[in-house]
Amino acid sequence: MSWWLPHNFEKSRENLEKRAQIFKALRGFFDGRGYVEVQTPALQVCPVMEAHIHGFATRFENKASGVSQELYLHTSPEFDMKKLLVAGMEAIYSLGPVFRNGDYSACHRPEFTLLEWYRVGEDYRYLMDETVDLLREVAKALGVETYTHEAIECDPFGQLQKISVVEAFKTYAHMDISAILEDVEGFRIMAQGQGIRTTDSDEWDDIFHAIMAERIEPNLGQGAPTILYDYPVSMAALSRKKPDDLRFAERFELYVCGVELANAYSELCDATEQRARYETEMALKKKLYGEIYPPDEEFFKALEHGLLDCAGIALGVDRLVMLACGTGDIGDVLWAPVAIGAD
Repeated sequence: MSWWLPHNFEKSRENLEKRAQIFKALRGFFDGRGYVEVQTPALQVCPVMEAHIHGFATRFENKASGVSQELYLHTSPEFDMKKLLVAGMEAIYSLGPVFRNGDYSACHRPEFTLLEWYRVGEDYRYLMDETVDLLREVAKALGVETYTHEAIECDPFGQLQKISVVEAFKTYAHMDISAILEDVEGFRIMAQGQGIRTTDSDEWDDIFHAIMAERIEPNLGQGAPTILYDYPVSMAALSRKKPDDLRFAERFELYVCGVELANAYSELCDATEQRARYETEMALKKKLYGEIYPPDEEFFKALEHGLLDCAGIALGVDRLVMLACGTGDIGDVLWAPVAIGAD
């Protein structure tokens, strides 16, 4: 055994071979449905619009002109893919690495593989069905009947479960959040009443995520895939509002075996509203983390030119491989002789 191979390389090799099969199945799925694979730049002016997602910064030095500019590794190909939609493409997907300066855990790495796709003329309901079709296609390609994570099993061929965010909080956390969507103190009192630990510095979404992690997510995707849909607008910076209830956005997340696997929107196409949400998110980022990201003006110009109604979704491929291989650690399905970020 060579010195640079991990001690469990034979198992890692088996998982890497399954990973290659999954990549082939993913491309076959989208190619068969008329999607075009695109590759977007990894360096961005603005890496992300959400306050709580952080990018990796680098500096570009133009030796000829003397121009120096700070750029960021992209956290998603979203902005450039939407520019392609404005340019006239109608069904596109991207499969490749992205970078987020965040947690290192059993389900996350700072560099990971993201599958992102968009289709013009559809909304998030279309993507709910298409995403489950994709899960089944991958299972067929590997010849597996269930996805597994920490003794939790999920049958991708079982009946898709759907539950709204409000319903999930009522069912699993015994809280009705519909009346306190902008009331931090009210939410804190409600959470503490159910035994959830909070602090005076917690923002509304901090409390939301704490409840999700402790009471809700472990129940999702058990037995069959689960769609958690209709998030509060404040938690969907790039999604359009629901026409019949403007407090919520047309956003869903897919859960398998208690693991969040994909995040989808009916996309926000209004440039003015999108810029206002960007400013809100950056104000929050400045308050919490002392930094902001510059706007991607080309993205806003594209929206002003006109983005047709469309839907988009991002799926964590490494997590999908992990679930398909039945392992509890995403590191088991990655080639990583150097464990960046590990203790």
